[in-house]
Amino acid sequence: MSEVAEVRQDTLPKLGFLGVGWIGKNRLETLVSCKLSDNIAICDTYQPNIDETLKVVPSAKAYESIDDLLKENIDGVVIATPSALHAKQAIRALELGKAVFCQKPLGRNLAETRAVVNQAQKMNKLLGVDYSYRYTKGIQAIKEVIEDGTLGKIYAVEAVFHNSYGPDKPWFYDPKLSGGGCLMDLGSHLVDLMLYLFNAPSTEVRYANILSEGKTISNHWETVEDYAEAQLCTSSGISMRLACSWRLSVGKDAEIYLKIYGTKGGASFHNVNGSFYDFQAEIYSQNYSEVIVTPPDDWGGRAIQYWAERLAKNSSFSLSNNEFIKSAALLEDIYNFTRV
Repeated sequence: MSEVAEVRQDTLPKLGFLGVGWIGKNRLETLVSCKLSDNIAICDTYQPNIDETLKVVPSAKAYESIDDLLKENIDGVVIATPSALHAKQAIRALELGKAVFCQKPLGRNLAETRAVVNQAQKMNKLLGVDYSYRYTKGIQAIKEVIEDGTLGKIYAVEAVFHNSYGPDKPWFYDPKLSGGGCLMDLGSHLVDLMLYLFNAPSTEVRYANILSEGKTISNHWETVEDYAEAQLCTSSGISMRLACSWRLSVGKDAEIYLKIYGTKGGASFHNVNGSFYDFQAEIYSQNYSEVIVTPPDDWGGRAIQYWAERLAKNSSFSLSNNEFIKSAALLEDIYNFTRV
């Protein structure tokens, strides 16, 4: 994925930010610092969030209502609200001809996700989701060695995202609001990376299990899971193992890694010293290892930066947006496998 190119100042998109808590404000700051938007409207029901954001962009127009925000002459809407609102708000924005960039998950289930993507295609509007790990330098380097044949034929992948803590917002623990627990929150990133690195292959669930406080659960719509594991297999025969958790005792803040094994070598993308932000990438050949990417890497805002860059040039729907449906379908297949 190429670095973001310079955008002419007279083509900067006018953007509305729906939700300017920590993540929404962070993404706004990215676009302001990269000079990818200078005409901004914001909306949040919590006044302190509005006040803090106006310190960053004093010229921003502030609204308490999504209806008022969407009446603005804006090109796109950035959605950073609780998960239960994502699909509904995205569809409303798309219906009014606005491009959309949304925090994950795009929908709480496959039906919601498909509805948003279909609406974007119907309105021919660009859609983006903040699957930010694929934009790290480490993942980009690993994708390159996969595609240039350095690793040979890939036959196995391990993907792990363990968080020693759980989310601090209560709605994460209500499955009707969140759509699921750690699999939806953390596992969705792993699924996105798996599909991205191997060009969204057809993937079958061979085994899955979800637990809450050490007990297996069979209905994620009643209780959110804090541990999930799955064994997957792609149409090309790649065996994939996925595991993720909240509140797992791993001796550090987080354990995050993606390991890839091929007939000629292997590769690894992993966090450094328990960090959620610092990552290192390595390639392997038997007992030899070579570090190919090290921190620092300021990757957090690259997904929205890439979306805004595209929006400035062409606001049309991208067929690559169908990857969001494939990702949601695989997550739903994992959940459905665990149902009794």
